[in-house]
Amino acid sequence: MKVAWVFPGQGSQSVGMASALLEAAPEARDVFARVDAALGFSLSSLIATGPEEELTRTEHTQPAIVATSAALVAVLRARVPNLPAPAFVAGHSLGEYSALVAAGALSIEDAVRVVRSRGRAMQEAVPVGVGAMAAVMGVEGDTLDALCKEHAGTEIVSCANFNAPGQIVIAGHAGAVARVSEAVSAHKGRAIPLKVSAPFHCALMEPAARVVAAELARVEVRDLAYPLVANVDAGTLSAASVAREKLVAQVTGAVRWQASVEAMAAAGVTHVVEIGPGKVLTGLVKRTAKGLVLTNVSDPASLDAYAATLTSSAAAN
Repeated sequence: MKVAWVFPGQGSQSVGMASALLEAAPEARDVFARVDAALGFSLSSLIATGPEEELTRTEHTQPAIVATSAALVAVLRARVPNLPAPAFVAGHSLGEYSALVAAGALSIEDAVRVVRSRGRAMQEAVPVGVGAMAAVMGVEGDTLDALCKEHAGTEIVSCANFNAPGQIVIAGHAGAVARVSEAVSAHKGRAIPLKVSAPFHCALMEPAARVVAAELARVEVRDLAYPLVANVDAGTLSAASVAREKLVAQVTGAVRWQASVEAMAAAGVTHVVEIGPGKVLTGLVKRTAKGLVLTNVSDPASLDAYAATLTSSAAAN
């Protein structure tokens, strides 16, 4: 059994997403106490009771998801003392920070402080209404890249997320995104506008990349205990210096999630465990690589079920 741990990104949040975990597990309460102290306000209370419009503010959403994922890992480690080490870790966009916390490269305190600044900087990089994103179905990546170049004009538009076969997200100036979306229909595809606060993972995020670089320069990044498959190139890394570099590059670079999943499968991964709120990545992995055993760990019930599976497997061996 060769396992990969994967961590979700922005969009998986919901009010109350960690409430049952906090009630059930002292390890989760410890993680959130550290997070609240690091941020200087009660993120745990915001997650527990909302309001939703505050939780969905990017500067709150990003630390909330990282904290929830880190709490799940802490509880899983406590429930399964001999927890097998993953062969790889990976995260979708923001989830890369959760992966680095799990791999021991970042402390949870530094991670939530950095991603709060990251979220604020991404929101402020482009005025509301200037940028847009759209999910494109049924068009190959090379074709969509060409359409972005053809219809950009004097504006910016590019592929932002290669999520799974047949699902790519584009981002850039609103007008350019609209032009590419219209052109997609001629190639038997369709484009769906996304309700997002900014055009993430494109060149318009350059001001945010500078902020992230400055924030990461202030914190300690350690070599990873487990190799990470990076968003920007689906390459594997373990060195702290490379991890720092890739985190900056991913702000403006496309998330190559499909290639990341394919790389892990090619390296012999047999089991993928999504750790964090929601089940978005489980669905994307299922569409990308056949034959993998998929598990979602998002609450006490799913965590206990997975822990019981691991314990019984260890006993059998």
